[in-house]
Amino acid sequence: MMHQQDDALGAAIQSGATRYAAPADLRARIVHALERTDPPTREPSRRPRATLWQRWGLAGAAFAGGALLTLALGPLLALQEKDAQFSDALIASHVRSLMANHVSDVESSDQHTVKPWFTGKVDFSPPVQDLAQSGFPLLGGRLDYVNHRPVAALVYGRKQHIINLYVWPEVEKTEGVNTERSRQGFNMVGWSEAGLRFWAISDLATDELRTFAKRLQGSDHESGKAQ
Repeated sequence: MMHQQDDALGAAIQSGATRYAAPADLRARIVHALERTDPPTREPSRRPRATLWQRWGLAGAAFAGGALLTLALGPLLALQEKDAQFSDALIASHVRSLMANHVSDVESSDQHTVKPWFTGKVDFSPPVQDLAQSGFPLLGGRLDYVNHRPVAALVYGRKQHIINLYVWPEVEKTEGVNTERSRQGFNMVGWSEAGLRFWAISDLATDELRTFAKRLQGSDHESGKAQ
């Protein structure tokens, strides 16, 4: 009986109730808001942090690697720096002789005049050859100071160019070792022979300076002996 009364009351309320439809723009805003709602995201997993000992281990390995690299490259870098300083000293002497108009202390193309001039001025006897027939005439010689010691500087010509040939007793045994360098617009060729060290420097092209060095090495010049 009660169930039938409830059904009758619900039917009466539904038939007599006033209905209001939601505006179209309200419905659109609700749908738009629902579409913009981001889905829940999962919290990213965290990687375990390296322990203090692990960080110190990595730092130690990097330091050890750097130390080994320094030990390996140290001698090479020191040698390169030494070679650069030596080349700069030769260039400075060569340029100084040209700028001061003091290329020769003794001006002569006669090797028998130039060679004796060095007696008593250096503690060795520099070999002197005239290569005029090869296109490198002897112009003279002078006393110079390079690499912390007095040296003999023999002066040769090549057309309008000057070649300074520096000679001194060999410190390290590098017999027959040829070396070529280019620095600051100058070319250098060095070699050792008969206990002496030779360095030719000029603004000549490398191939011409190399030819000059070969002519000297191929000549029957006298050996330099300490006095």
